[in-house]
Amino acid sequence: MKSFLIALIILFTSGSVFAQLENKPVTKKKDWSKVDLSKRASDHLLVQFGYAGWAKTPDSINVNGFSRQFNIYFLFDFPFKTNPKISVALGAGVGTDNIFFQNTTIDLINRIEVKFNRDSITQYKRYKLATGYAEIPLELRYSSNPENMNKGFKFALGAKVGLNYDGRTKAKVDLDANGLGGYTYKVKSKEFFNGTRIVGMMRVGYGNFTAYGTYNLTALFKEGKGPDIRPWSIGLTLSGL
Repeated sequence: MKSFLIALIILFTSGSVFAQLENKPVTKKKDWSKVDLSKRASDHLLVQFGYAGWAKTPDSINVNGFSRQFNIYFLFDFPFKTNPKISVALGAGVGTDNIFFQNTTIDLINRIEVKFNRDSITQYKRYKLATGYAEIPLELRYSSNPENMNKGFKFALGAKVGLNYDGRTKAKVDLDANGLGGYTYKVKSKEFFNGTRIVGMMRVGYGNFTAYGTYNLTALFKEGKGPDIRPWSIGLTLSGL
């Protein structure tokens, strides 16, 4: 949770810096009805890569390593007629998380609840839990330069609803209890994961690059099937088209 709070502070601080870059003398209000926005770049494509973490994680779960997130979305942007600096964007895409662990095995197939077990015997080169979601994002956007969204300060606040399509563990073993190693095994099961998730999100930046942050408003696992973990992330968005 401390890592998430630090990440939010960094995100808000970067937003303040970008906003200061846009401080200009007040000018005459522009007549947007005479401006053609039909051919502008509208940030239809969003590609995100960031660091993923878990809030409310019990001390018994040993998350360790560079856990990461990759998202890609295509959205349609609808600017307000009276002020196209403000717009609403709606679209679809996919979001994936890869959370890494140390000295840990995860049991997804015991049919009772997900189990995080300490494992100090098997030597893993890498052990992760991967999830994937088909998502519908909704953003309320602000752009200081709506005629050319590839330039200028940007801010977006919104949420996304996701449907889980993947839940699995993947291990690369250096040496197991039987003295064997150099192999990979996977266990796939969606049984304990919530089928849907709701995520709050925010972006702030300049031009084609924005910093983003997310926080799950719903738990990762079904009630009674695992700890009340709330995934979060912070990273960089590349936008365009």
